Amino acid sequence: MRKATAAAALAVLFTLSSAPAHAATIPTERVTIDVVTVNGSGCKQGTAEVVVSPDNTSFWVIYSDYLAQAGKGAGATDFRKNCQLTLQVNVPQGFSYGIAEATYAGYGYLKPGASGYQTVNYYFQGQSATTTWKHSFNGPFDDNWSITHRTEFSEIVYAPCGEKKNLNVNSSLRVDKGSSDANANSFMTMDHQRGEVRTLHHFSWKRC
Repeated sequence: MRKATAAAALAVLFTLSSAPAHAATIPTERVTIDVVTVNGSGCKQGTAEVVVSPDNTSFWVIYSDYLAQAGKGAGATDFRKNCQLTLQVNVPQGFSYGIAEATYAGYGYLKPGASGYQTVNYYFQGQSATTTWKHSFNGPFDDNWSITHRTEFSEIVYAPCGEKKNLNVNSSLRVDKGSSDANANSFMTMDHQRGEVRTLHHFSWKRC
């Protein structure tokens, strides 16, 4: 029942989302994505799902257990969680794609003196990692959060034409307790179960 509800919510969100202004020719043939590998403490096996929008302009990553915490009750390694997804994007012949922008969202609870960080980068198989985007949050903070990383059109890196190169998506959450009360707990999440959180990635398409 929960899966059906999530699917319905995604359908609504897809109809509300739109391609970035610099989106080029979009293939009409259905684009699909296969999850090749899932690695990291923030996305254990079975806790990350990828769904492509019906109009081929974007894809969602749905996390169900992505939480970093520090302070009382937190384990020694809980302060940082990461996730590396290796994705095979099945593109129609004659097209190539890049990531134009991505929106990450979640919930944060940071006590005074604590801080949180969200980072992400993308790169294609056989290439060096792209620029890493990093956003920081400072306590006191107790709210939903949402940040969008955008790439200038001239700086978008496209998959090599005619080659099957997997896309790597690396993200992380970190919480530092800093000078906050040692008996308090601070956390950040990109957890699907905590507020139906999803991350949205917009394609930029070009013809080969």
